[in-house]
Amino acid sequence: MAFAQLTYRESLRDIEACLGSMQSKLYHLGFRGKVARSTLADANEVHDWRIFADFAQHLIGVARSLHAEDPIGVELDDALYALDSTTIDLCLSLFPWAKFRKTKGAVKMHTLLDLRGNIPTFIGITDGKVHDVNILDEIVPEAGAFYVIDRGYLDFKRLFVFTLCSSFFVTRTKENVLLQRRYSHPVDKSTGMRSDQTVILTAIDSAMAYPDRLRRITYVDVTNNRLKFLTINFLLPALTIAQIYKCRWQVELFFESSTWCTPLDVMIFRGSIGLNRLLVGSLDACVRPRIAPRRLCSESRARSHKPATPATVSTESTAIQWSV
Repeated sequence: MAFAQLTYRESLRDIEACLGSMQSKLYHLGFRGKVARSTLADANEVHDWRIFADFAQHLIGVARSLHAEDPIGVELDDALYALDSTTIDLCLSLFPWAKFRKTKGAVKMHTLLDLRGNIPTFIGITDGKVHDVNILDEIVPEAGAFYVIDRGYLDFKRLFVFTLCSSFFVTRTKENVLLQRRYSHPVDKSTGMRSDQTVILTAIDSAMAYPDRLRRITYVDVTNNRLKFLTINFLLPALTIAQIYKCRWQVELFFESSTWCTPLDVMIFRGSIGLNRLLVGSLDACVRPRIAPRRLCSESRARSHKPATPATVSTESTAIQWSV
């Protein structure tokens, strides 16, 4: 299945045809005979998806350690995550369990992306009707980390859990959120900043759910769009907070470039639990390309470079090396 994902195969028949066209090279990949689509279907049906899930978690840990020092375009030493979801449209007559609209079926894939390397660290599959904010209950905040979320996750009761766990969130506020300004801080308006304020919630229910103070930052971009951000970090410059939210776009690019979150991956199964088998197996193939190049680079740097000794190489031996 990793081969199918990396080569953009769209069905079991497509996988069979692709492997059949390279019959002479299958031996080097470990195949001892012809690969039939019925064999692949039986393997997907029998193998427990938890095997792939555990292996994916191992690969994620390896990949994150290799990309821990990657630049993210922001002067930030802490971990930075982006949380978002994408909707996978399905035919309701073929997938009656995927309830979404009256005449339309869909599932949602909620993804928490580590922006150092763009590595998915959490993926949750739910029905299309499940609101995005409910996925916050399944995420364990990391102390000191920053979480970039959009306005769909603006639930102060759930966001207060991030405060209690000593982590930070950066999101955009809504027009109907009632805030009272307590302090104003100076800003450099030449950078697009308009205000940097310490605020509190004034609505009774919101204030009870989140009794702590918040930081509201107003920023005007190059297209004259006025953006208002909410965060609980009071140490970073206001412009850095705006740049952190801009990094959220990486998760949208991740969804666009992912080939493993398509309806063709779920057409074999009759229930939503079956999604885990192929989607988690495809996650393995998504993380592997981020490991191999970085590991080769680290090994080449760690290899000791000894001074070259004079040697004579014949033309015949050079020809043999290029012909292998």
